[in-house]
Parts: sequence; structure tokens; C-alpha cells
Amino acid sequence: MRRQRQLLQEDEKLDRWLVSYADFITLLFAFFVVLYAISSINESKYLKVTESLTAAFDVTPKSMEPIQVGEISRDSSDNIIEKPIDKLASEMQNLKEMGDLIEKEMLSSLPTDDVTIRRSKQWLEIEFDSGVLFPSGSSNLVHHSRGVLSKIAGILSNYPNPVNVEGFTDNKPINTERFPSNWELSASRAASVVHLFAKSGIEPSRMAAIAYGEHRPIASNKTLEGRRKNRRVVVAVLASDINIQQKRQQANAVNAAGLNK
Repeated sequence: MRRQRQLLQEDEKLDRWLVSYADFITLLFAFFVVLYAISSINESKYLKVTESLTAAFDVTPKSMEPIQVGEISRDSSDNIIEKPIDKLASEMQNLKEMGDLIEKEMLSSLPTDDVTIRRSKQWLEIEFDSGVLFPSGSSNLVHHSRGVLSKIAGILSNYPNPVNVEGFTDNKPINTERFPSNWELSASRAASVVHLFAKSGIEPSRMAAIAYGEHRPIASNKTLEGRRKNRRVVVAVLASDINIQQKRQQANAVNAAGLNK
């Protein structure tokens, strides 16, 4: 009897290692399953995620980026940050100089009621009453206006700033063979000034002729005085930043809305 108990105890002890072994094999299997899961990539999902991130952030590099070691040596010719800032500052200084010269010229050439000069750091506007430049319903410059405009062109030709010439009318309809509407009249008047400026030395590539017709009034068209103010030609000299033209138009629209209330 005692012998049988000893044999049973020995058998019990010998079988216990199977439990640990089975646990170890199970853990090892689980470990390799995890490794396989981590190493396996769902290619279609990966591509979709990549495309979504690229579309959202537009971060696809065009070329390999070099790693910079040490400081970058630059001279004044390749400073890509300071160059545009210096250019804009120079153009703003040009606007101030042109404004001073034109204002002095205008005071001696035309009555103050016929011309208005408005200044900003980013643009300069010279506004003419259309009556001082053109006969009624015509785009042919009157003789004395040619001399004044030529003097202005002489000043502007010494600077590189862009020049816009803008034509405006009142809301009184016109319907002639040459001018079927106020669009054509305002466009032709702006073009007449641009042509004279080009002949007086301003580079044509710097200029634009723009027509607004009756659609940008600065006063009420219900009175004679209001219609007179709306018939105008504006010479706008700008700094070259394209956003400056947009800012100027927005500012003029706000001012016009305030005057028409």
C-alpha cells in the first residue's frame, strides 16, 4: 500500500512540467501572432490614409530636402525674404515723392475743384472732373488738358510703379453710334488718357485702362452736383503688390457706400 502511494506521488511530480510547457507554448504562439499582426499592412487602407493626408496638408515633397549644417551665407542679391520687403518700401517711398511733385504741379495748373489728390502709403489717386478733360459725351481730350496730363506723365515715367486709369460716368444714358452705353464712353476716356501717357514716356506694360461706367458712383445721381462728381477719371498709382489693388477697391467701395447713405 505504501509502495503504491510512493509511485502515485512520483507520477504526479513527473507530469507537472506539462502544464508549464503548455503555458509557454501558448504565450509563444500569442507573441508570434502579435508580431505577425504588427508586420502585416493593409495596403489599400494605407494608400487611402496617405492620399487623404496628402490632400489635406499638401505635404508631398518635390525633392529630397538637404540637411543644413552650419550657417547659410547669403549676400544681398539672394536674400529672398528682405528683397520683396525692400521693394515694397521703395515703391511706397516713390508714391510719396510722386504725390509731392504732382500736388505741386496741380496747384499751379488746375483749379482745386477740378482735381482731387488722395494719398495712402500704398497708392496715390489723382481724380479729375471729366469736364476738365473731355467735352460732354466725348472721349477726345480738350487741348489744355493734354499739357497737364503730359506733365503728370513726365513725373510718373521716372518711377516703376503700376498705373491704372479708370473711367466713370453718371447714370444719364448715352446711345450713339460710337458709344452705345456708358461702358463704352468710360472705357474710351480711360483709353485716351492711357494713349497720351504712353506717348509721353510711360511704359505701356505698366498701365491699364479700366471702365466702370455708371456703376461706381461716389455721390447721388439725383442732383446736378452729384452727377458732376460721378463723371470722373481717376489715375491710380500703386505699389506693385497685387493685394494692394484689392485693398484700394474695398476702401473706395466702403467710402462710396457711406456717401450714398
